Amino acid sequence: MSDDLDKRLRAIGLIGLAARLDEIRGEPWVERVIAIEAEERQRRGFDSRFKNSRLGRFKPMADYDWSWPRAAHREAIDALFQLRFIEDGANVILAGPNGVGKTMIAKNLAHAVIRAGKTGRFTTASAMLNELVAQEGLVALSRAYRRYTSPAVLVVDELGYVAYGNRHADVLFEVVNRRYELGRSVIVTTNRAFQEWGDLFPNATCVVPLVDRLVHRSDIFEIDGDSYRLKEAQERARSREA
Repeated sequence: MSDDLDKRLRAIGLIGLAARLDEIRGEPWVERVIAIEAEERQRRGFDSRFKNSRLGRFKPMADYDWSWPRAAHREAIDALFQLRFIEDGANVILAGPNGVGKTMIAKNLAHAVIRAGKTGRFTTASAMLNELVAQEGLVALSRAYRRYTSPAVLVVDELGYVAYGNRHADVLFEVVNRRYELGRSVIVTTNRAFQEWGDLFPNATCVVPLVDRLVHRSDIFEIDGDSYRLKEAQERARSREA
């Protein structure tokens, strides 16, 4: 029991109390202090991971209207929140037209990963690729790559909305390949089928191996439907006219 108490105190950083274990053993307040400190460390850890993730604001999955999409595999998407894909180092591809909730699902998945004690990062494809191609020098570029390769999960949102040059394709391949070799998951939202990715990166030679690494260990979900955002905008307009 003494060894267990010593380990618990040191695990939450109460080194001073651990060093004076003989004096505090049996004191009624010790367990309460450990519980409070553990809860605070957990809260601070979550706050730090969430801030670094850059998830920002998002609607919870409880607000997702499953009756709106014409096609969406709800049971399979719900199963993603068990986070087995993180353990397997698998990717998640959410494909479909604008406004069907791809980003909402991706952000909620990343949030679940953070709540589970792991790290995550959210970025749009344009923001990440433009940042990487703008780096000057190997040191700055290596540092930028680490921002996108070190988290347990990386969300790359809106891949397919803008066409990019060869340099953008190269850095995207590098991020995906490094995460592939490390067994770390990528969540991608896209409005393009994979066979159309050649149009996103005209003349880039790495498109085929890029897609190959993304889909090799991946769960692909196609969500079809009209834009829910457009629906909400139309409803607001009608309510103002009423």
